[in-house]
Amino acid sequence: MRWSANVRWEDTATLPATLRDRVNRILTGLVLLALLAGSCGDAEQGALREARGGKRYGGVFNANETEILRSIFPLSLSQASAHRIAAQIYQGLVRLDPLDLSIRPCIAERWEVDPTATEYTFHLRQDVFFHDDPVFADKEDRRVDAYDVLECFKAICTDDRNNQMFWLFQDQVVGANAYFAATSEGEFPEEGVVGLQVIDGSTFRISLVHPMPNFLQVLAHQGCWIWPRELMDAYGNDLMTHAIGTGPFRMKVHVPEEALVLERDPDHWATDEHGNRLPFLDAVRFTFEPEKEKELDRFLDGHISCVFEPPVGRVDVLNDSVDPGSGERRFVVQSVPALTVQFYGFNASRWPFDDPLVRAAFSLAMDRRTIVDSVLQGLAVPAEHGLVAPGIAGYPYQQVTGHHFAPDSARKLLAQAGYPGGKGLPSVILNVNTGGFGYIKVAEAVQDMLQRELGVPVTISALPSDSHFEQIESGRALFWREGWLADVPDPENFLALLYGKNAEPDTALPTFLNTTRFIDPTFDSLFASAQRSVDPTERLSLFAQAEDVAMSAFALTPIYHERSVRLLRPEVRDMPINSMEYRDLGAVWFAKDPDGSAKR
Repeated sequence: MRWSANVRWEDTATLPATLRDRVNRILTGLVLLALLAGSCGDAEQGALREARGGKRYGGVFNANETEILRSIFPLSLSQASAHRIAAQIYQGLVRLDPLDLSIRPCIAERWEVDPTATEYTFHLRQDVFFHDDPVFADKEDRRVDAYDVLECFKAICTDDRNNQMFWLFQDQVVGANAYFAATSEGEFPEEGVVGLQVIDGSTFRISLVHPMPNFLQVLAHQGCWIWPRELMDAYGNDLMTHAIGTGPFRMKVHVPEEALVLERDPDHWATDEHGNRLPFLDAVRFTFEPEKEKELDRFLDGHISCVFEPPVGRVDVLNDSVDPGSGERRFVVQSVPALTVQFYGFNASRWPFDDPLVRAAFSLAMDRRTIVDSVLQGLAVPAEHGLVAPGIAGYPYQQVTGHHFAPDSARKLLAQAGYPGGKGLPSVILNVNTGGFGYIKVAEAVQDMLQRELGVPVTISALPSDSHFEQIESGRALFWREGWLADVPDPENFLALLYGKNAEPDTALPTFLNTTRFIDPTFDSLFASAQRSVDPTERLSLFAQAEDVAMSAFALTPIYHERSVRLLRPEVRDMPINSMEYRDLGAVWFAKDPDGSAKR
């Protein structure tokens, strides 16, 4: 049955109850979208209410994401764009401070670590409730307790199609490996995961195999966000529409590929330094316009509150933040070096990239500095020291063999592989996704370099992100663009992309983290030793040694590290930028003064 635009609520009264509820939800969503469509969430909306400390409640924050969402469920959340949305809905025991990425209490108000540094005991807040939903009998049923934490963390250790996060606890939490192996065989041991223990309703303990200096950072990862144990039972097949967490905003409506609206959770537990109940915003609206040019135009027209990564061809807009005629602030520019890397992956299990000489030749034929200076107009730095992004204190980048532009060496290596001047090689397809900061322009530059320096014909295949990554994960792509924005500010987070245990050995099955399926015993041994080391200097040195092994094998080739650039409407307050583009909109508010002169 096809619904026309003039369906009224009273017209649904004669429908069966289940269908009537579904139609009413759709109608409510459409009306809400219509109401929000013209709203830019500014101070001019006239709905702002005074709060303590000179702040204000009200307004709709509008943002756009160019990628179609694959998932916002914590255990299968892998897109940076999805993270920016889901981080407003879900929370973990601890969180990252959006100002400096330090660890802060969240659902757990405090914790203790035993003298062996292998036992963490968390004390949960008593005033944290899951978002209101029909799956709960009453408000008390929504209170978060240690049993919810247990079920979420057991799910991390369960072999399931919705779970891509086992690597977070693998080899780390006592009993995690054994439980995962058992569930892979369809068995669910009664003792559960030995290292996960409910002490009482508000106390939870985690036991580790060995000390982990960065374990609290692991718990801040999206895979460790807490969701109610009722969620999977009730909505396991629809985790995009039914997202239930404890964050400042709750799901209101999601129209796939068009918009997603979050509304203020009236029961949210957090307050600011003045005692104001968070969040300040009434709602957050995300649209999914795939073209960055149109996104920027909508921002400049006042219909979007924030733009992350302006299109490459229009970076000159950064110089136009002040109106030359009136002298008024049009927008605020925020910028910081990002903990991110853009790299090109090789499928080393298939010809011709099963030959490391071919992989090395391709890598050394790419002029990263020209890509950064000419294509990206300086809004990145060449990735000349490996995969790990610059900016991690104490990391010995100088220990890693970088990939540099060396066309003469590239041609010699290709000839040694048996393909002088590219003869004998097929036309190589370079897979790249649409959207993003200059992805296609960079691919075109790489295409030209490989053809010019190596004589290799290259064809670019550009697909939407969901189709692009499905090809990569399934192993159908041979040569592709991929990027990684750190989940936590630690080299382990980057190098997990190359750990052998994070690759699915069966090439008939998809793999989600180690998409190159790189497996090297030396790398794996060094990586595992670094994980177990309690000495910070030794730990970082072991990670660097592991990275050097992978870079020497040309499992993938890093291209550049981006610089995060964000444009904000001048009325937006308390939205600091950080190197991970980690967003917490719970503290964001709108000021009345449109020139943005007040302190942020």
